[in-house]
Order: sequence, then C-alpha cells, then structure tokens
Amino acid sequence: MKPIFRKILAILLGIVIGSLVNMFLVNISGTIIPPPIDADVTTAEGLKEAMHLFQPKHFLFPFLAHALGTFVGAFVAAKIAPTSKLAFAMGIAVFFFLGGLAAVFMIPSPLWFTIVDLALAYFPMAYLAKQLAD
Repeated sequence: MKPIFRKILAILLGIVIGSLVNMFLVNISGTIIPPPIDADVTTAEGLKEAMHLFQPKHFLFPFLAHALGTFVGAFVAAKIAPTSKLAFAMGIAVFFFLGGLAAVFMIPSPLWFTIVDLALAYFPMAYLAKQLAD
C-alpha cells in the first residue's frame, strides 16, 4: 500500500476507532455509576442544571472515555502510519483534545476535572500509545 494511503487510513481509523471507544464508555457509564437521582443527563441543559449534584465518582467514566478513546485511536494511528508514528499519535490527541476543550465550554464541570481531563487524558495517552505501538 502506498504510504499516502496508509497515512490517510491511520488518521481516519484512529479517529473512528477512538471515537467508538469513547462513545461506548460514555454509553455504559450510567449503568455502572448511575447519575444522581433527578439528574437529566440526556441533554447539555440537563447536565448544566444537575452538575452540582455530581460527585467525583461521576467523573470517572468521562475521564476514562476521553483517555481510552484517545489512547486506542493514537495506538491504531501509530500502528498503521508508515513513518512519523509520534506525529500521527499526537495528531489523534489534538483531534480529541479539541473535542474535550469544546466540551469544557458546552458542559460546565468542576475546575479540578477540567484540569485533570485536559492535562492527562489526551497527550500523555497518545504518547503512551505510540510507545506501546512500537
């Protein structure tokens, strides 16, 4: 396969597979750690109104979704990319980081979660994924 096609495939599959992992974890989170009683977590407005009810345990799965989605996406990209594997892994991290940054503005969360999520869920996970993909 020509290198350009492998590069495109690395990016596309990294984003798609990472997003699938992210959404899977988000979708099962409520069955493992139920949201607070009377919290409407089906809409951004409901989340905004109920955020004061959330405990630290409720932020575990959003963090895992961001971290593991980025990790798996970056791992796939690094495995497929013919060269510059770190650049491809970090490219996936940038994509997911921008999504996480957008979420910070759309869905308010405690400052501690915002800092932990943005600092640890994206670029460190992509770096680790690239290291393990070698």
